[in-house]
Amino acid sequence: MKGLLKIILAIAPVVAAMDMSAAEKDHSAAKDHLQNHYKLYGFVRNYFAFDTRESKSGTGDLFYYLPKDRNLNELGEDLNAQTSFRFLALTSRLGVDVSGYHIGKTHFGAKIEGDFYAGLSGSTGTATARLRQAYATISWKDLPMKNDSKANVALKVGQAWHPITADQPDVFDLSAGAPFNPFSRTPQVTMDASLGNHWILTASLLWQMQYTSAGPSGDVSSYIKYSCTPEIYAGITYKTNSFLVRAGADLLSIKPRWQGKVLLNSPEDNSSEMTVTCKVSDRLTTISPYMYLQYKKDKFTAKAKTTYGSAGEHIGLMSGYGVTAKYDALNEDGHWDYAPLHSSSSWLSLSYGKKWQGTLFCGYVKNLGSSADLINEDGVTAADDFWFNKNGFKNLNQIVRVSPQVLFNYGKLALGLEYEFTAVQYGDGKSYNKRGLSLEDLHWISNHRVQMVVKFSF
Repeated sequence: MKGLLKIILAIAPVVAAMDMSAAEKDHSAAKDHLQNHYKLYGFVRNYFAFDTRESKSGTGDLFYYLPKDRNLNELGEDLNAQTSFRFLALTSRLGVDVSGYHIGKTHFGAKIEGDFYAGLSGSTGTATARLRQAYATISWKDLPMKNDSKANVALKVGQAWHPITADQPDVFDLSAGAPFNPFSRTPQVTMDASLGNHWILTASLLWQMQYTSAGPSGDVSSYIKYSCTPEIYAGITYKTNSFLVRAGADLLSIKPRWQGKVLLNSPEDNSSEMTVTCKVSDRLTTISPYMYLQYKKDKFTAKAKTTYGSAGEHIGLMSGYGVTAKYDALNEDGHWDYAPLHSSSSWLSLSYGKKWQGTLFCGYVKNLGSSADLINEDGVTAADDFWFNKNGFKNLNQIVRVSPQVLFNYGKLALGLEYEFTAVQYGDGKSYNKRGLSLEDLHWISNHRVQMVVKFSF
């Protein structure tokens, strides 16, 4: 027994050393796997913002849209001429990129990204985690083409930036150029095909989740849900070392109503009428095209974009749609006809520098009204017969923004200061013409915003 004990005591350190060596190898292998396939990224970001006027804004009032129209009391005092200040860190972000997995020539990857804005209502509430992006990728690289060129094809499935919104100006404010630039992250299936060194073709099927169309039932995703028709995007890109030109269009087809109330003759008494809720065949189909230009040379970057929005409120554009005709059960199934409200949205950003970076942003939006006469009485349309972007107002006619900013980058730390002037031309909002425009008592309302950002990236 003593001999066996001596043997055990003699080999125990060897076994322990072997176990430690194996554990170290496993730990090293796991570490190498994480470093080769997973990249953690994010930042801590604080915004400090001062406004001279009550405004339409979201995400703790950091995501700025436009100043509100005048709100006069009995003494003629404008209650919306009110200064305000806030600073918040709720847009701090955390994300993981996954890459490096493949089976043969098929490569796989993924991204999941979130920040901490959810559950915050007005000036109260606690910010909790929310999903920004979450998608998987499948790609095929170096596919043969004619003349020894190569093609790369990538498929993206999940929640990501809407292709029409992905090109953004060089500004550090949270709105990323909205409402002049479209803005949406949404569920999608997107294919990008890079053909040689210069051309990229993009096609997408998209759905609505956080950013939705307006309509009779409010801002909900039910309009696309009951249409059973995904949003469709198609785009083409041409690029060189310095230039990039991109053009595309977004097609939307929704059912503003899927049920409606109609008057029918009573089956019991043919001379009397009864109200019945029936399925209706409402549908609105629109196309929103855009073009984007970009030039980069050394420390200088110029970007410009213009979008013609048709019922584009689901991608943050200042538009919507209205009713052109209502049918009863005697003529049709009780459906309504619609026409989109159009808008022109354009912006330009110029930036220079690296450690010290200066940027000038200019934007312009014009409300063009509907493409056909809306239901009206003597040329006047009821406000209840058309719907508009919830982050704008039906009586706006045009918006102008000029915003210079300076950003200091010191390693992973960035400090920025921005001045933003936004002016909106409003009508009186009491009457709308047959194209859904308020053109009486046109007047300008402006806001001055001074904003600072402190950001540490990792």
